Amino acid sequence: MTYEERLAAVERRLDELEAGHAASPAPSSGDFWVLDGLRPAAEGNEGVVLWAGTVRTADGPVDWQMGRMADELLHADDLDAVADRLAALGHPVRLALLLAVIRGTTKVTDLAEHLQLASTGQVYHHIKALSAGGWLRQATRGHVAVPPERVVPVLVAMGVTT
Repeated sequence: MTYEERLAAVERRLDELEAGHAASPAPSSGDFWVLDGLRPAAEGNEGVVLWAGTVRTADGPVDWQMGRMADELLHADDLDAVADRLAALGHPVRLALLLAVIRGTTKVTDLAEHLQLASTGQVYHHIKALSAGGWLRQATRGHVAVPPERVVPVLVAMGVTT
C-alpha cells in the first residue's frame, strides 16, 4: 500500500469517527477513542500521527486536521526546513504576535502597541521570521494574517510544551 493510499485510509477513518462522534468530543467508549480508530490504519506501519482542532478566530472558525504516517516523520529527509519552521516560533514575542493576530489584531502598528514594542521595525523583524517559517503572511498593506492551515499547528506546538 502506498503512502497516499494509507493516508487516504486514515483520513476516511477519521471522517467516519468524526461523523459518529460529532455530538461528543469525548465519547463514553474510552479515553483513547481517536487512537482506537487510528490503530487499524496503522497496522503494518510504524504508526500514524494525527492533529486536529476547531478554533474560533477573529476571521471566523477554523476547522483543520492533518495526519501523517509515523514512518514519514521518523525518517524525514529535510530536517533543516523542519528546524527552521520550529525555530521561528522560538521567541516569546513571536508567539505573542501570532496569538494577537489569531485574536484579531492584524495591523502592524497596532501589534507594536499591543506587544509594547518601541517601533514597527521590531514587529517587522519578527514578522519576517514568522513569514519565512510559513506561520504568517502579508494580508494587505500594513496588515498580516495567520494562514488558516497554521492556526491549529501553532496551538498544538504550544500545547505540547505545557
